[in-house]
Amino acid sequence: MARRLELAIGMAQEAGFAPERAGRARRLLRALGWFTARQPLGAIGGVIVLALIATAFFAPQLAPHGAKDAAFAQYLPPSAEFPMGTDQIGRDVLSRVIWGARLSLYVGLVSVAFGITLGALWGIITASFGGWADGASQRVVDALMALPPIVLALSLMAALGQSVNNVIFALAILLTPTAARTLRSLALSIKESPYVEAARAAGCSHWRVIFRHVLPNSFATYIVLFTVNIAYAIVVEAALSFLGLGAPPDEPSWGGMLTAGTQAIETAPWMIFFPGVAISLTVFGLNLLGDAIRDLTDPRLRGGLG
Repeated sequence: MARRLELAIGMAQEAGFAPERAGRARRLLRALGWFTARQPLGAIGGVIVLALIATAFFAPQLAPHGAKDAAFAQYLPPSAEFPMGTDQIGRDVLSRVIWGARLSLYVGLVSVAFGITLGALWGIITASFGGWADGASQRVVDALMALPPIVLALSLMAALGQSVNNVIFALAILLTPTAARTLRSLALSIKESPYVEAARAAGCSHWRVIFRHVLPNSFATYIVLFTVNIAYAIVVEAALSFLGLGAPPDEPSWGGMLTAGTQAIETAPWMIFFPGVAISLTVFGLNLLGDAIRDLTDPRLRGGLG
């Protein structure tokens, strides 16, 4: 491994990198090598996630046809021209799967960014202040968590209507109470730490304690929640689209493609197979990466003192 790293650095220097950039490349390669050695499954998950991001980012270049172009024969089986066949109205399944990666990643990232961030701030702030504000907010969290997530999501989508933005809003509502409950528990333990008590004894306000001590020490848990819940958001979005309440039918959603595939499972099984594989690989990679990040950031799992 060390020899490979030295060769990579040498190639970078021969390509004209400045010494500072070569030093950064060396540190990055060493960090990647350390991560791969410590978390091989996490490295596999990282490769899958990077492939998903690259597919979503370069979808216009990778897709051989437009995602909504119904210009071909219906139910063509996989071939050299159409590696994943065509669907019920003559659209290229490969192109729709590639564009579906962009839609799934967009929905997952935006909904998790809003939901987890809002829930984290909600839980940390109410836990830090305590009293009636904390008690009242937790009753709201209890009410939201008492409802089955898919039922709550279906109710919200039935009220809001089919739209990608409405899916994001519904997912954010689903993710907020879980993040609030998790970060509240962490904040309650942090606020009893000696350094927080020392800050209060020195006259620091609640907000200063929150932003200087509680939030920075909650960041590792926030990152784990963020990573793991992207997979959850993608699965819920696919489920909503599968039930006809997610993205509009013409949008290249993996869940919507599964719905169309179930209607022609005997004559065109490829319509349900390839979107299903895409969802499975995406969730598998995100879960592997999230578990690896959790293992590296939790002192109890990495052998620290806690």
